[in-house]
Amino acid sequence: MNAMTTSADLPVVVIGAGPAGLAAAAHLVERGIEPLVLETGPTAATAVRGWSHVRLFSTWSELTDPAAEKLLAPTGWARPEADTYPTGGDWAERYLQPLADVLGDKVRYDATVTGVSRLGRDRIVDADREQQPFTIRITRADGTEERILGRAVIDASGTWSTPAPISADGLPALGEHAASARISYRIPDLKDPAARARYAGKRTAVIGSGASAFTALAALAGVAKDEPGTHSVWILRRGISGSTFGGGSADQLPARGALGLAAKAAVDNGYADAVTGFRTEAVEPAADGRLVLVGEDGRRLDPVDEVIVLTGLRPDLSFLSELRLALDERLQAPVELAPLIDPNQHSCGTVYPHGHRELSHPEQGVYLVGMKSYGRAPTFLAMTGYEQVRSVAAALAGDTEAADRVELTLPETGVCGGAGLFDDPAAGQGDEGGCCAPAAPALVQIGTGLSLPLAVTEDASSGGCCGS
Repeated sequence: MNAMTTSADLPVVVIGAGPAGLAAAAHLVERGIEPLVLETGPTAATAVRGWSHVRLFSTWSELTDPAAEKLLAPTGWARPEADTYPTGGDWAERYLQPLADVLGDKVRYDATVTGVSRLGRDRIVDADREQQPFTIRITRADGTEERILGRAVIDASGTWSTPAPISADGLPALGEHAASARISYRIPDLKDPAARARYAGKRTAVIGSGASAFTALAALAGVAKDEPGTHSVWILRRGISGSTFGGGSADQLPARGALGLAAKAAVDNGYADAVTGFRTEAVEPAADGRLVLVGEDGRRLDPVDEVIVLTGLRPDLSFLSELRLALDERLQAPVELAPLIDPNQHSCGTVYPHGHRELSHPEQGVYLVGMKSYGRAPTFLAMTGYEQVRSVAAALAGDTEAADRVELTLPETGVCGGAGLFDDPAAGQGDEGGCCAPAAPALVQIGTGLSLPLAVTEDASSGGCCGS
């Protein structure tokens, strides 16, 4: 660092040009603070574009940030119709990329962050630590490396790049890596000819119990109607219970309930078989080149052609290893935030709005925001992320009063809703009682002859009801 340069002259480095990262940059600009956003991909919202075919469970009114809208307004940009539900591709093209374009050279693409530390101080050194700027190591698309200095670091890199593996113990199943050519960790876009060809006429295992798995099962069932031989094996680590399919027809958000019912219909109509209580220990090659899933209890399933693993996401903390972070030992979320988001206690609609204090760490000037702040907790609202970065930007500007003030009021209905698989905007509108209020008990029939009492609980899947 040049002797004439102080940390105050340096930018706040924001990792990730997704919804939270770009909103953070907008709030910093509003505060007169220079941001530098580092995006690993060639465009804004690389992760969002990875699920561009999936429809969000939030409306446009819940997906744009006020400070970002102020930046966009002079360009003639207008928010799309408030009560409609965009796909990930819509979100990226109609809001996130325009926002990145307005920020201009404050966003740097093809810049993958590989490490963050204090200048001249690894994590064990105390001397003058807080007086040193942050040093951020990046790798460019051509393989060259660069060091950037920053006055603070806001990590909004999300969790998309690190899906959870097949095995229930959090480690890859035996043989999982070797079988990677036949395993996907994403919801397939079956409108894409190449993706459709991969699964049409094939037997596919879908592992997972949340909204992402529901979406994949319903999509594969749609292919099965037109392509003979297409069949799914739905693998659940637990048994089928009252909450397996969400609220069903009793859900106060019809579209969310319809998503679970679509998965149920895939089973009922014979397009999928449900295998319960199965925890995969190994993936073995069959004699014909297909895959055999072996359970912890020794059960061996019939061979499948493909496996879709939708068991959740987790944060990549590897490039933060030289920083002093205080993370909950279970959720890998900031310790002050973790009790507020514990999925055993909370759903997306019951998480209290929070800001810089809950997101702080022993390493002052570092904040994990957006989906990454939730660690392994599964459900997250874009609106919550926008409130996080508003508070953090205020704190970095020295405006403690504004940073401590809660400026987010979640609407009583619709905030966790969405069209899911469906294109009807009205499908996501509920009556009353809020997005996460329990619905009245009902009966769900699985296959033939089996009826289960349905007591709705909040979906705790990857993405969940609040996968925005």
